[in-house]
Amino acid sequence: MNDRDSGAAPVAVLDVGKTNVKLSAVAADGTLVETISVPNRVLPGPPWRHHDLTRLGGWVFETLAVLSRRHGLAAVVAAGHGSGGVLTGADPDVGDGAALPMIDYEQPLPPDIRDGYSPLAGTFLDRGSATMHGATHQARQLYWMEEREPDAFGKARWYLGLPQYWAWRLSGVAASEASFLGAQSHLWNVAERRFSPIVSARGWERLMPPFSKAWQTLGWIRPELVRRFGLPAEMRVLTGGHDSSLNHYRYHAAGLRDFTVISTGTWIVGFSRSTPIERLDEHRGMTLNSDVFGNRLGGILTMGGREFSHIAGSNPPTDDAPIEVLGRLVAQRTIAAPSFGDDDGLFPGSAGRGRILGPAAETAMERKALALLYCALLTVECIEALSADRLVVLDGSFLRDPLYAGVVAALLPERQVRFNLDAYGVAAGAALLAGHETREKPAPLALSESIDLARLNPDLSRYAANWRAVARAMRGNRDKFENTEGNLHG
Repeated sequence: MNDRDSGAAPVAVLDVGKTNVKLSAVAADGTLVETISVPNRVLPGPPWRHHDLTRLGGWVFETLAVLSRRHGLAAVVAAGHGSGGVLTGADPDVGDGAALPMIDYEQPLPPDIRDGYSPLAGTFLDRGSATMHGATHQARQLYWMEEREPDAFGKARWYLGLPQYWAWRLSGVAASEASFLGAQSHLWNVAERRFSPIVSARGWERLMPPFSKAWQTLGWIRPELVRRFGLPAEMRVLTGGHDSSLNHYRYHAAGLRDFTVISTGTWIVGFSRSTPIERLDEHRGMTLNSDVFGNRLGGILTMGGREFSHIAGSNPPTDDAPIEVLGRLVAQRTIAAPSFGDDDGLFPGSAGRGRILGPAAETAMERKALALLYCALLTVECIEALSADRLVVLDGSFLRDPLYAGVVAALLPERQVRFNLDAYGVAAGAALLAGHETREKPAPLALSESIDLARLNPDLSRYAANWRAVARAMRGNRDKFENTEGNLHG
């Protein structure tokens, strides 16, 4: 039996992010072998700002052929952010397969589309989240397309989430998938495992293909792509899924159960299977997601990376922030109060009201340490909102500085806080799907413990309590906030 037959051959993972697209060769155990990336180009309208799927398609097929020749890839699977989908025709070889251009979710909505969609969106369980900024949410994008381009919309055959669009382009087989539709699409009620009312109300059932599991083989590379690009005919194409849900699956495949995972980057994203539905508060960034098995995941998200940049500045030091600098900020009660961006995050009413209280963080390193401290406090708030899981796993870009995980662990002494320094959790989780049905033992996973900040813990705990009081005061009126600020620093 050769490697391909035994399931030991590498897997190609296409990870479609908002800004960049990565195509990686990943070993069967989830270890990254090689990655090639390209910007996810956006074009202006008409009819709206949209992604350049034609150019991206050529890059995907050509790069997949290159990686396959280098690594003997057995399968290909796509992951994608939850705010993108493509309305397609019936034939993936007609142009880029799209019936209408793929909407860039960060653009503002026309007022009539925004106002017309709002009463159709359903309950929190139908949506899975608050209604977010710009053109976020696939249901809202479908509504926009149908309202503005009814003729083209009426001729469309499928509506496919990003991973399933690329699976369709590669295999010719259309599929729906639970983790992607369960990522704030506003199309899928995760709790009840049914489409949201807007789907039947608008007659969109005809656009929704049958469901497949994320790990399911839809088919093989289409002969046309084999002929044109030299892709291997024997490469199987998997359904794929939502990027953060695949990162969560990575830990499930490693044998973890009853855990909370927090991934950091532009967004701080948290998931737990144990979050009760009644605990979810859409006004505090909480969501109802789906894992790859169709089970509900309590979620929470806040734009921690953007907040970090507001506090640390555009070019923070690359060296690790010293504990002594953290201790000085804590002792003098320099507090970054939320929120610095145009999103409320975890604290309703706080958008645009972020400020630094107490003595200033004057040096670049002090500003970086303050930003890390602020993001660690946001993380603790996320964890405590989500669940009482004893095991907490941290991953993502904030882990580059040990101070972040150290503060989180110090403020959660009753929990087991571990972190994963690998920077390719989505790619690993996606690749592990290929062995889901044949895996006989847990996938390898190395988790580390944080630095010990026990000597700072009493001061940190008091500081965290003060920070929480300020942050929650931001939810009230400005007079209440100013009174709180005076009490802390008077």
